[in-house]
Amino acid sequence: MKALLQRVSRASVAVNADCVGKIDQGLLVLVGLDKGDDRAVADRMLDKLLAYRVFADAEGHMNCSVADVNGGVLLVSQFTLSADTRKGLRPSFSSAMPSVEAEPLYDYLLSQLQTRHAPVAWGVFGADMQVSLANEGPVSFLLEV
Repeated sequence: MKALLQRVSRASVAVNADCVGKIDQGLLVLVGLDKGDDRAVADRMLDKLLAYRVFADAEGHMNCSVADVNGGVLLVSQFTLSADTRKGLRPSFSSAMPSVEAEPLYDYLLSQLQTRHAPVAWGVFGADMQVSLANEGPVSFLLEV
């Protein structure tokens, strides 16, 4: 499982020009699910992304998590994060989890996130989405578990 965390002052996701989710300050989390990922992996990823220190403390150091600053989390599935780009000029998706397995795992990750944190917003699994964001910094981290 891969999650691209982006620290944002605002982010939103739209499907067919209709906004389906938005947050103010917080994290935009683009998540890619790989073959072999399961609920235990999802739980570890959630633990890590909620505790990952990407927000400034009083001295301006990145010592605060999204939970510490009461920031929002916008969760968006992104199949392309699972691409293997090491060879050639075209990505391979052979390591990506098939959507029939990935959607229930994404739904599990989202439900656990909603149980543990607020505010939470999300995209539509498998949809063609338009993501808008104002990345602060910019600050982005690729987490893998």
